[in-house]
Amino acid sequence: MIRFIGDYPAKTDAKGRVFLPAAFRKILEAEGEQGLVLRNDVFQKCLVLYPESVWNAQLDGLRAQVNQWNSKQQMMLRMFEADAEPIELDAQGRLLLSKRKLQYAGIDGEVRFLAMVDRIEIWSKQALEELMAQSGGLGELMEEQFGQ
Repeated sequence: MIRFIGDYPAKTDAKGRVFLPAAFRKILEAEGEQGLVLRNDVFQKCLVLYPESVWNAQLDGLRAQVNQWNSKQQMMLRMFEADAEPIELDAQGRLLLSKRKLQYAGIDGEVRFLAMVDRIEIWSKQALEELMAQSGGLGELMEEQFGQ
């Protein structure tokens, strides 16, 4: 099972290319992952990069819960899949973020790659710092969720 760890800064170039952190590339190589899938996050203004096997498992799980005769559920699945883009790393380990994805996430230069267990979030550096500052801190969040 794939497990990413860490938080890494990076910078996009003028074309929207950014180096995937070496620590993440090593994990992908060790797991034999070739393909990647990128989509907008459902809740936050960031991008989510999935190893292909994780993406496929996510889709299989979602599809298993969707009733094909329920129009709202079908629309949800349609919207989830329509936003996805296949991503390939170039020979230098860079990925190309489309202008549409850069705009969605508010990325203009500095980014942060944040491990989220089996996927990777790609944030505007400023947006992630603002979100973390608003959260009240890890201890407060854990107490609120699990302290009862």
